[in-house]
Amino acid sequence: MGLLLIRVFIIAFIIYLFYRGIRYLTDPKRKLDEAHEQEQFYIYDDLKNVRKNFFITYKGAMFEGEKYLGTTEDAFDVVSIFVWVKDETKLQGFTKDDFHFLASEIAANYPNAEINWKNPIEKLMKGMTQK
Repeated sequence: MGLLLIRVFIIAFIIYLFYRGIRYLTDPKRKLDEAHEQEQFYIYDDLKNVRKNFFITYKGAMFEGEKYLGTTEDAFDVVSIFVWVKDETKLQGFTKDDFHFLASEIAANYPNAEINWKNPIEKLMKGMTQK
């Protein structure tokens, strides 16, 4: 009886480890961190939760976006998004085309939203130069 109980415990433990391993490999936050380290593009967002900010990594820079709920012609939806960069020094080498790409990726998830960039990206997008 004791040997059977030990075997059941070992099998349950192996199943638990397998479950945790799969959860770790499919964790979107881990994928975001990995894409950030490898300077790849990745969006970490919970589309169903308007209160939760989203994160984008692109070319080694980490962006955060804040969503605001409002009304459209026929429904409640995300109508405004503010996006800023976590570390401004990582923006070196970025062009307007990079930000247009990011805006198009955000608009794919939130077609009714107006995307606003915070400084210094806002200055670049409006064509102003810093002095």
